[in-house]
Amino acid sequence: MNYTAILQELNKASLFDLHRLQSAIYQELLNPNRIEQIKSQLKVGQSISYFDSQSNCLVDAVILQINRTRCLVRNVKDQKSWNLPFYYLNLDNIDTDIQPDKNVVGIPKNSLKIGDIVGYKDRDNNEQYGKVIRLNPKTATVKINEHCTWLVSYKLLFRVIEGEADELQEQAVIPYTP
Repeated sequence: MNYTAILQELNKASLFDLHRLQSAIYQELLNPNRIEQIKSQLKVGQSISYFDSQSNCLVDAVILQINRTRCLVRNVKDQKSWNLPFYYLNLDNIDTDIQPDKNVVGIPKNSLKIGDIVGYKDRDNNEQYGKVIRLNPKTATVKINEHCTWLVSYKLLFRVIEGEADELQEQAVIPYTP
């Protein structure tokens, strides 16, 4: 599925349309036939990935236990265990990235992930660079260095290319002080 195209279509929908779709989608998420299809593909010890809506990205995990409608997994990165519904699991290795509209200023929240390297211009028009550590409703929390984090509107952010990000991490970034 092309999530970007779907979101573009959903932008035309009313709030009621979105609510009605949410209800229909939720019913499909609980469909016993779909759940059984997923369960039949799972084994304890299997490596999987799941989508974490807080960080807006896929997380690698290992299945510890399979239950009736959920499974217990251990996050590979931090070793924490989570009891997840089956619909969180990305068994088909689907690309979950949402590409921002080229006409939009800044970076839309739904195309930004925790850990992305971004930049923005501060009040003195100096470019600041950092890593996204939280996605808030109206702003991203950007960590500039060990002692400095800023809440930055999504409209002010720009992407930093990977090669540039490596160079930026090597440089000492001077925090903005008003």
